[in-house]
Amino acid sequence: MKKNNWKAWLYLLPAMVFLGVFMVYPLIDVCIYSLEESYNFASQSYTGVGLYNFRYVLSDPYFVRALQNTFLIVAITVPLSTGLSLLIALGLSSIKPLRNAYQTIYFLPYVTNTLAVGLVFMILFKRTAYTDGLINLLIAKFGAGPVDFIEGPYWAKMFVMCFYTIWVVMPFKILILTSALASVNPDYYKAARVDGATSSRIFWKITLPMISPTVFYLIITGFIGAFKAYSDEVAIFGTNLNAAGMNTIVGYVYDMLYGDSGGYPSYAAAAALILFAIVFTITYINLTFSKNKVQYM
Repeated sequence: MKKNNWKAWLYLLPAMVFLGVFMVYPLIDVCIYSLEESYNFASQSYTGVGLYNFRYVLSDPYFVRALQNTFLIVAITVPLSTGLSLLIALGLSSIKPLRNAYQTIYFLPYVTNTLAVGLVFMILFKRTAYTDGLINLLIAKFGAGPVDFIEGPYWAKMFVMCFYTIWVVMPFKILILTSALASVNPDYYKAARVDGATSSRIFWKITLPMISPTVFYLIITGFIGAFKAYSDEVAIFGTNLNAAGMNTIVGYVYDMLYGDSGGYPSYAAAAALILFAIVFTITYINLTFSKNKVQYM
């Protein structure tokens, strides 16, 4: 076996080169940029090395708002999207006629361009000089006044953002959970019914434990995806997210590199590393928590 080790390393070489060039080297480069103070992109010079960039970013009100927005989106959309997807997947698994048709309908938003979906949401919620928007027309039916969801109060814009995010991510989760439910051995359900178990007890004692690895996978990837949110916000509120008060951490990094306040790669690198530390910490906590909760068969 040892004589053939060089063959294994040879097979791994393309992947290792790819990871080294496109992942390891950029990460090292970002770490270097984050420590270079007052870095000038044009002259490729800096005044010193230290933690000033991190202090600046953490005290920047735009970053603080982006951090707040990102955490709100994560805290609201990940649990709700996962829970709603599980309920819909359970409903799809319990019906026989037109199951494939319903699965296709629920999956359509996932294959639709996110900018196109964002444009539709903006049209539905935006107030103009000619109309209050379809959503406000529906609200008026219940006697409530119109709300400017796109350019109005912060809570209204956050509602639209979370609603849009849940709408976009749910189709993928429904598809994965439907496949997980179909893989559960039906003999477990037959034995439970023979013993007189109720539907709720079957769900909590059989279904959920059997699909817990899939649910955990969706939660982890949901957290990571929500922390990387940016294009969704641009689709609804435009490119000037700071003016709208709806910027995210990834949007802040982009602005520091290419936006109106661009040309500050050191600040962008520091913000990116802060995001990396947050995602890594939350992922580690979830992995630690899952050891006693997730049942791998």
